[in-house]
Amino acid sequence: MAEVIDCDVLVVGAGPTGVTLGLLLARGGLTTFVVDKAPDIYPLPRAAHIDHEIMRLLQELGVAAQVAATCRTASRYDFLTARGEILLRFEGIDRVGPGGWPASNMIHQPSLEAILRTAADKQPQFQLRTSWNWKSYRSDAGAVVSTIAVPDGEREVRSKYLVGADGARSPVRTAAEIEMEDLGFDEEWLVIDALVHDAERLPEVNLQICDPDRPTTCVLMGSGRHRWEFMLKPHETADDLLPDDVIARLLKPWNVDGAITLERKAVYRFNAKVAKHWRKGRILLAGDAAHLTPPFAGQGLCSGMRDAANLAWKLIAVSRNADDSILDTYQTEREAHVRPIISLAMMMGRTVCIADPAAARARDEQMLAARAAGSAPDGAVSNPPLGPGIMMLGCSEAGSYFPQVVAADGTRLDDILGSGAWLIGRGAGGTPRRTALKSIDLAEPRLAPFGSQLDTWLAKHNADAVLVRPDRYVFGTGAPESLMRAWLDLAL
Repeated sequence: MAEVIDCDVLVVGAGPTGVTLGLLLARGGLTTFVVDKAPDIYPLPRAAHIDHEIMRLLQELGVAAQVAATCRTASRYDFLTARGEILLRFEGIDRVGPGGWPASNMIHQPSLEAILRTAADKQPQFQLRTSWNWKSYRSDAGAVVSTIAVPDGEREVRSKYLVGADGARSPVRTAAEIEMEDLGFDEEWLVIDALVHDAERLPEVNLQICDPDRPTTCVLMGSGRHRWEFMLKPHETADDLLPDDVIARLLKPWNVDGAITLERKAVYRFNAKVAKHWRKGRILLAGDAAHLTPPFAGQGLCSGMRDAANLAWKLIAVSRNADDSILDTYQTEREAHVRPIISLAMMMGRTVCIADPAAARARDEQMLAARAAGSAPDGAVSNPPLGPGIMMLGCSEAGSYFPQVVAADGTRLDDILGSGAWLIGRGAGGTPRRTALKSIDLAEPRLAPFGSQLDTWLAKHNADAVLVRPDRYVFGTGAPESLMRAWLDLAL
């Protein structure tokens, strides 16, 4: 066997979550290996959506504008009865969200992955190896040694930490003997992706057709594509729905013959599961390896990339002598965030997936009555705060998402302040040498384009200053000296 490769972090899985994590770690100075068993990017569409928070994360990585050029936006997301009546309507999803980018962005996943990998090629601390199939690990003197099958035999990689971002079937999770909690959602759907030749003949908004005869999804995708999804009935199998003549029959009511070309057809099982442990010593899980969500809220890929943002800055902090125990907050913070998102997706899915006509009729009557009374849960959906972890105790805003202010000329705050943690406020400034925290007084000239909005935010929260973590969640609000002291006490 060849000489053992040494690195700070080994990430298994080179999808968007794994490569994003690797990029963040490498930019923070950690030597990072990312391996994937596939020889190249999977060429067909998979995930359909990223939100404003993920676009902000991509902005930090310097690729948001490139990704945005491949995206499409829809103005709303409608849940309709079989007769076309509105059960739920989420409007304004094309408007700028708190992250400083459009709230909803329909993507082409292979394009997103290609952009991320191109950025990774420019990072000297980042090494990507494809056709490397992770097999097993063993503990060795404060490190993890992984055995990986490579095209010419086997290699060993010794890392301080091993992260399984290797999907729903996660070999890393299996090897670590970590169980998944099943949340009780299990539906099979036919997914059809199409290349669009005549967009004027296709819907301009995202749709869920709550038809008990055949629950159906119809959504925009990135790069001139569209997607339909059809729920399988109890007596149907994948083989029943995959023939081209069956697909043509399913698409006939949409009148798209000649307007599209079929690109992909596949049957997927939509599940909801959460790993019972996201950390086991030096082993950590991220993305689908840690949690599975049905696709109805469009948050599966988003949740994985949020994992990367949360975990990366903590691993970097540990490399700079923060206590290793801060990694335990990865699960407590992220699990409390992702479970409500999974619950929302399950609620949406159960609204759509009713196949019993009587039950569907009762659902329609109840939801239509709620809309008529003005009590339907319409509007934009906001994400939950983080669970307990690295934040200032007793602060009501701790764990909430800090918005990215956009100046009148389109300049975004993050582009001015850069990566890392920020202390912003009246009387801030004079950062001690022993921390990477950036302390910025509200009166500094570079904050002038954003000053009034930042001042309004602080006044709303009755605070002189805010300390924003590297993942753009709030550590705490209050007096700048108190915030600085609390941050330094954690050796961050």
